Amino acid sequence: MTGTRIRIVWQSLQTVIILAAAAVMLVPIIWIFLAAFKTHVDVYQLKLVFRPTLENFSTVFAQPYDLGQKLFNSTIVAAATVAIAIPVATGAAYAFSRFELRGATAMLVLILATQFVPAVVIVLPFFVMFRDIGLLDTRVGLVLVNLAIVMPFAVWMIKGFIDGIPVDTEEAAMVDGSSRLQVIRNIVLPMAAPGLITSGIFCFIIAWNEFLFALILTNKDAVTLPIGLALFKAEEGDLWNLLSAAGIIIMVPMFVLALVIRRHFVQGMTMGAVR
Repeated sequence: MTGTRIRIVWQSLQTVIILAAAAVMLVPIIWIFLAAFKTHVDVYQLKLVFRPTLENFSTVFAQPYDLGQKLFNSTIVAAATVAIAIPVATGAAYAFSRFELRGATAMLVLILATQFVPAVVIVLPFFVMFRDIGLLDTRVGLVLVNLAIVMPFAVWMIKGFIDGIPVDTEEAAMVDGSSRLQVIRNIVLPMAAPGLITSGIFCFIIAWNEFLFALILTNKDAVTLPIGLALFKAEEGDLWNLLSAAGIIIMVPMFVLALVIRRHFVQGMTMGAVR
């Protein structure tokens, strides 16, 4: 009987902890969602019942905020980053996984070590370099910076997925007359697709949410959504209703993307974790 009581207490405690964790994660999102539909007066009041308005969303897309241009910039930069990073990282990961390269371990450690360098340390060299070659305040410059950020992560992640593909399958195909490129195209890429999609998701999220480099390296033409949030200020303080509307616009693509590819996401994470 004592054991049953202890089990009931433990299960109740687990439920409380899970609910508390869910509240910590969900309450801010719910607050932002509600605030996005409130007026400037209602947003400062703890009202659960109020008259919703869509004016905030139309305001953030109008001048002087022009969130539409920033949304376009973020989409182009994030999509271009993924489109370049995944093929290049896949080639590098395949080489590290399948070929005995001299100094491969040292190169992999060096690639991983770049992730531990604080962004604030290298943002100034990027600024000086981009100023000299004319890439300041350009989407091309942001794509290059994002590639430097996501490539090490993508190479390591995709290598883990390719390591999980049996080498015997490739060897059998090459015995049958397939070339290395045909093996990669017809066997490796289809089998590693969930992992590539997972890596692409993370790369897109990193590029979409990147703030520090975009803050320093852009001024007007290439400003992205995270930087655009700093514009919602007035003499009376932060415009929380407009900030919340812009925050919803930033979060929605992430939620939609997660719903669309959730099956591949879970499969890819499992594939990369199990040998």
